[in-house]
Amino acid sequence: MASIYNSADNQQIIDRINQLRPDSQPSWGKMSVDQMLSHCIAPIDIALGNKQLKANFLFSLLGRMIKKKIINSPEFKKNSPTAPDFIRSGAYDFDQTKSELIDKFTSFTQGAQVIKTDKHPFFGPMSHQDWDNLQWKHIDHHLKQFGV
Repeated sequence: MASIYNSADNQQIIDRINQLRPDSQPSWGKMSVDQMLSHCIAPIDIALGNKQLKANFLFSLLGRMIKKKIINSPEFKKNSPTAPDFIRSGAYDFDQTKSELIDKFTSFTQGAQVIKTDKHPFFGPMSHQDWDNLQWKHIDHHLKQFGV
């Protein structure tokens, strides 16, 4: 699998993000392209230590139980549930949000040391490889959602 930490792999994602347009339409789901871009920033902010979320005990327990299944799956399923903190319903400036996502995603090329937490709010303890796998699958899932 490709790696967010690998410059060439990371650039492939950036190239796909750059193919998005303000009028890009999803093949599934309810988010607009600007909402999707903002949505993709949220888990990156968790990994980079820019945002912290607290999950209730039952939610965390469920996450730990399914973590291995999610981490080891080849890709995310269409219409997978979204954590309430990551749901986007407003309007976002497309160019600004796209630029922010690119900047934050590019930061992963500095290596695993940019990951500032070893605990995911839903899945619990995470290695740098777990973060790599999860971040890659998440952004790949949404770029496929919008046909890029």
